[in-house]
Amino acid sequence: MESCSQELDTQVLQNQQWMSQLSETLWDIPLYDLSIPGSHDTMTYCLDRCSPIDPDSPKLLLFLGKYVPSLTRKIILRWSTTQTLTIAQQLDAGIRYLDLRIAHRPDIPSPNLYFVHGLYTFLTVEEILNEISDWMTNNPKEILILACRNLQSMSPVHHMHLISCIQRIFGSKLCPKHEPPTLRNMWKKGFQVIVSYDNNMTLKDVHLWPSIPYWWADTTNKHSLINFLETKKHSGRPGEFFVAGLNLTENTSYVLKHPLGSMKTLTLPKLPFLNSWVQKQHPGVSKDATNIIAEDLIDSSQFISEVIDLNQKLLLHKN
Repeated sequence: MESCSQELDTQVLQNQQWMSQLSETLWDIPLYDLSIPGSHDTMTYCLDRCSPIDPDSPKLLLFLGKYVPSLTRKIILRWSTTQTLTIAQQLDAGIRYLDLRIAHRPDIPSPNLYFVHGLYTFLTVEEILNEISDWMTNNPKEILILACRNLQSMSPVHHMHLISCIQRIFGSKLCPKHEPPTLRNMWKKGFQVIVSYDNNMTLKDVHLWPSIPYWWADTTNKHSLINFLETKKHSGRPGEFFVAGLNLTENTSYVLKHPLGSMKTLTLPKLPFLNSWVQKQHPGVSKDATNIIAEDLIDSSQFISEVIDLNQKLLLHKN
């Protein structure tokens, strides 16, 4: 634990304002051609162990939840917790892409929205957006990409509530989707946040960017994960923002075979192998370039620094 704490302190010192410290040579390159570290399922550090079970969970877990609810929730919590750092700690450590799975909690009748991954969070979306806004105020040259994904059990009223919160909280910091997303342009105009929204309501709002593709391997096998990402790369990167998901995923069968396991026991031993793949990547416009790379347990390795350091390869190319 002490080693992880020291590693996190080092990353905060190095990376809290890494965008403002990039070479001016990179200020006119679109953010989708830079290398950006992200956290997968960003908000799982505050899952509520007493919340309802996510209705999109496997049928077996939903069944068990009816008869042994306490045990089932303990299992779900172990496997759904992909991050342990708070939102401010993740941002301080250098994370700039946030994977926000938003939903309406069925046990709470208010229009408040929460985050979800197996269970629901005890913190509301509005609380977290305010915390993010406060962090940006204290770090005015850092740009964030918020991906509102898997918007679950949300009526038109819920969508309007969420969009209203986004607009009210971020205000002039919101970057319109017609603006060139370069550091120089966004700094000049005071834009600090790009919000992508996983719903066709993006067509109606100039400040909501389209859904950002997420390359998800859906496997527990580290070799299969890397093979999947390499296959996607060779097929050609999307034209704008996209995420290479460097995260392993359990299924019901795997959980039943590892009843005492957790996302930590699945992921931690494989991080050195996964992060060795990161070091071989490069950002830019080429077909096989990467952009955002997202991982679980981002405080457990030098992942963030390694993703940021890939931007140095653009300088070598320019020279």
